[in-house]
Amino acid sequence: MKDLEAIFAGAQRSPEPTGSPFLSFELQAEIHGLRTEDHPWQAGRNAKILVKYPDFRILLIGLRAGTHLAEHRAAGSISVQTITGHVLIRAAGRAFDLPEGQLLALERDVPHDVEALAESAILVTIAWPGGEHR
Repeated sequence: MKDLEAIFAGAQRSPEPTGSPFLSFELQAEIHGLRTEDHPWQAGRNAKILVKYPDFRILLIGLRAGTHLAEHRAAGSISVQTITGHVLIRAAGRAFDLPEGQLLALERDVPHDVEALAESAILVTIAWPGGEHR
């Protein structure tokens, strides 16, 4: 089973600051950027790390309708917030319906999958125990 960062490894884009003491984002512009990047979306998805601190990450993930992220887990506790669209997350034998504006939190190492019911953008926050991502 893959971890979340392995699923999105390999995105080719110019490096941007992700670990500055202060970071601010206009999410709709970031989502537009994901949708219009020159490289093709692999398997109907595209992602960008917005924030990368040793103990904390924020990823913006764009998903085309019908895209399915196979079961995976995160080494830290996560939250998933649907910014646009509609996703379904399956975890621990339950299904969580997340239309736009909804948020789900999961403890670390909980296996889960994600299905985009419509073209969607989700914000995933990951926090590692003990302060360091390993």
